[in-house]
Amino acid sequence: MITRLSKLFVRTLRDDPADAEVASHRWLVRAGYIRRAAPGIYSWLPLGLKVLAKVEAIVREEMDAIGSQEVRFPALLPREPYEATNRWTEYGPNLFRLRDRKGGDYLLGPTHEEMFTLLVKDLYSSYKDLPLSLYQIQTKYRDEARPRAGILRGREFVMKDSYSFDIDDAGLEASYQRHREAYIAIMNRLGLEFVIVRATSGAMGGSASEEFLAVADSGEDTFVRSPGGYAANVEAVTVPAPEPVDFSGIGAPRRVPTPDTPTIATLVDRVNADHPRDDRPWQASDTLKNVVFTLVQPDGKRSIVAIGLPGDRDVDTKRLEAAVAPAEVLPFLDEDFAANPALKKGYIGPEALGESSASGVTYLVDPRVVTGTRWVTGANEYGVHVIDLVAGRDFTPDGVIDVAEVREGDPAPDGSGPLSLARGIEMGHIFQLGRKYAEALGLKVLDSNGKLVTVTMGSYGVGVSRAVAAVAEARSDERGLNWPRELAPFDVQIVPAGKDAAMAEYAETLAMELSAAGFDVLLDDRKASPGVKFTDAEILGVPTAVVVGRGLADGVVEVRDRATGERSELAAEGAADALIDLLRT
Repeated sequence: MITRLSKLFVRTLRDDPADAEVASHRWLVRAGYIRRAAPGIYSWLPLGLKVLAKVEAIVREEMDAIGSQEVRFPALLPREPYEATNRWTEYGPNLFRLRDRKGGDYLLGPTHEEMFTLLVKDLYSSYKDLPLSLYQIQTKYRDEARPRAGILRGREFVMKDSYSFDIDDAGLEASYQRHREAYIAIMNRLGLEFVIVRATSGAMGGSASEEFLAVADSGEDTFVRSPGGYAANVEAVTVPAPEPVDFSGIGAPRRVPTPDTPTIATLVDRVNADHPRDDRPWQASDTLKNVVFTLVQPDGKRSIVAIGLPGDRDVDTKRLEAAVAPAEVLPFLDEDFAANPALKKGYIGPEALGESSASGVTYLVDPRVVTGTRWVTGANEYGVHVIDLVAGRDFTPDGVIDVAEVREGDPAPDGSGPLSLARGIEMGHIFQLGRKYAEALGLKVLDSNGKLVTVTMGSYGVGVSRAVAAVAEARSDERGLNWPRELAPFDVQIVPAGKDAAMAEYAETLAMELSAAGFDVLLDDRKASPGVKFTDAEILGVPTAVVVGRGLADGVVEVRDRATGERSELAAEGAADALIDLLRT
């Protein structure tokens, strides 16, 4: 097929869009692949749609290869199934809700566990029908609070979601592994550098959970890995609790004045000067910092939680949000302190915390705060701290929460070496859901003994539209997009670089020969200068460009490789055959 650039619905832009934060957003807009319709909502133009279709084809081929079958659900969904699983409430403000003219409640589907479950329940009733895997490629809707980065984080996006249905846990494990292998194949075909990391299940529920992250400095997800092979999303990192410590030699806690100590560092200096330890100097890690947050449940119910952790660490809000999902995490503001006078900002100590205290604040501590550990912490009085406060002797928290920041060089939880931190784009997420949705919606089948048993499920998502952005992010450069051959909107771009009629005639003939051989050809037949044509060719990112220029008079044409920047010459006579060989390698 030949597409003539003079007729293609595209306009390249010379300036970056004002809201562009990352390379993929900048170049997809400038090259005319997508166009902003509203915050977090984009129109797909012909070039973008061609790339999106190629991503879909890859995903579809790999899903079909493991025996999964494609279906398509509506995007407009009834409230009732989501009420049954409580996700009508749990999704909170992220859900697009609407009513029809009769007052019925509907939503725009953010994900389709309920619909898949009900479909299988409606049609299947025996263990002989299982295992089963179904998938769809469909537009999803989530009311992101802060849509950003173009199609990397939008309110409307295309996703492949698939679900496995098995009679028992062994079947679920097998289905999970088949999907995992399919995802590896998809990522490899997309040409992405990726890692598979342990992840949290969040509001999805279930047990085993892994993410496929495309390594990218611009990614929103932070992950860790160790030399020994441990890899996890930072939200899923677990800190092994130390062994309890013998505190028999530690004296009773003492309240001491600590004026002019606005920071952990100044507090450590003060207690080392005025109240030194016998064994070693006090360190920041010996201080117990208590940080307060407000949690808002999807139904609007509010509560206060305080988190105690070593003073050399901060609370990682993303880890906290994952730990308390679906609750929303809000900072504890000055007006909140004013409404809770028992909490003295900057001097909060364990005695004022806990559900049994007068404050009614739930008190959770870092795993490092084990029985026998000795702390310097707030005395619930301005300008005063407590020293030698011992966990398990002088205070008992309501529970443990692992939400402290993870640092470069921290030991891997499995002992496989120090952790390094990197960033990535979440491309896929796979879950062993188990029976959460099947139980809520009554999906049962008869087993081999004629007994009704609840089906166990897996859930597997891939960001299809996000893949377009992720590949653009990984491969774009200062000149524009740079597509791998399997995703490029065209196999080859032909650029007549002059006004000579012989150039246009030769370019037309070459385009026809390549099209006849089965290649998708973009012919730049515009009455534009060579400079404009070359610039646009680089912005558009077609992997191979053939320049028909002054060399034609000497019997040669130029071939440009967009990925490497290499240029070479081909004899004009027989160039089509040489290009066919090149494009098929």
